[in-house]
Amino acid sequence: MTLTHPLTVPPPTGTQRLLAAPGPGLDDHHRTHGPLPHVGPTTVGEIALAGVDGRGGAGFPLARKLEAVAGRRRRRGAPIVIANGAEGEPASRKDAVLLERAPHLVLDGVVVAALAIGATEGVVATSERLADRVRQALGERTDARAGTDPVTIAVRALPHSTFVAGQATALASAVAGGRGLPEDRTVRLAERGPSGRPTLVSNVETLAQAALVARYGAAWARSVGSLSAPGTRLVTVSDASDPAGAVVLETAGGAPLGQLLGASRLPAADPRRTRAVLVGGWGGTWVPAAALDAPFDVDGLAPWGAAPGAGVLAVLDHRSCPVGVTAGLAAALAGASAGRCGPCVNGLPRIADVVADLASGHRAGDLAGEVRRIAGLVDGRGACHHPDGVARMVRSALGVFHDDVQAHLRGTCLVGGRP
Repeated sequence: MTLTHPLTVPPPTGTQRLLAAPGPGLDDHHRTHGPLPHVGPTTVGEIALAGVDGRGGAGFPLARKLEAVAGRRRRRGAPIVIANGAEGEPASRKDAVLLERAPHLVLDGVVVAALAIGATEGVVATSERLADRVRQALGERTDARAGTDPVTIAVRALPHSTFVAGQATALASAVAGGRGLPEDRTVRLAERGPSGRPTLVSNVETLAQAALVARYGAAWARSVGSLSAPGTRLVTVSDASDPAGAVVLETAGGAPLGQLLGASRLPAADPRRTRAVLVGGWGGTWVPAAALDAPFDVDGLAPWGAAPGAGVLAVLDHRSCPVGVTAGLAAALAGASAGRCGPCVNGLPRIADVVADLASGHRAGDLAGEVRRIAGLVDGRGACHHPDGVARMVRSALGVFHDDVQAHLRGTCLVGGRP
């Protein structure tokens, strides 16, 4: 990629890229990264070469999203860019850390995406707490540029952040003044969003990565990481029983799971204590301790039926009953649905009830078989992917914790005593 002006600062080295600036202010941002170069026709191609993918959970390539929206702009009016900072995933903290520590990199990413698709408007949608941090950053940019920014960026403070609030159609609805619930759409957002215009919804970390690529190019982006996970990514590591103590790391793509757990320094992440890891978030996949050597990327996790998702690792140690933890997660996820489709209204509460019976040692019939049956009924039938995540999580628990499940069916608990 040829820049319209030379870099005024050297590119960050190592794995501290997104979080390289010493502070969140505009001066620290410019001293670390320099000004944003001109965004031209080659930028989308450079983002594609860099392998920038969605960091909100789906992992969809950003360049393909940009191309899809750009192709619709003449027929449907000017597109709009929505930076997704809702972070409804209870075990994730990485978007909050990014908005607190590097808000200008996210705003640069909004500008890059907007100019790449011909948009003049962008919105950062996040929690009420973080909205003030973003507004402060916008104020700094307005003062510095005297209103010459080519993209008008607004901040939308979401009244409450639920698990499904960050789903793309739900977020687009909220930004357009709707109810902020997932929609079972036949028309893609890239063609026409709730506002009637082509809409790009992208995670804040994804957009921040695009801002780095626009500055330093694809070759630099790929200088760390693995083939299927080039560059760096933010990872949240927490104790599955207590997500409040979560730690956020910036790491090279494809780093081994065990290395990430060790870097968190959480007591539950000690390899001598770790029994399993919930990969990808609460709607992710349980993998056993035998998977700790697996690279944290699509290729490395595939043999375990898992994927990086939103970059979340929830660790279960030997002191916690996995069946009880899974029951708590299933109940929380059932209560976090939008309540708009049958799988969420009927299926998820039923799954939660059966797993709760299993955790309590209730021995009425084949409870494990019943969980599998209901999971099969909800999988792939929801208005969004929320039911799929719950089904995936409980199914993986039945496999990884088979011995614990069998003990509970007998009315005992391997962790200690009766359920």
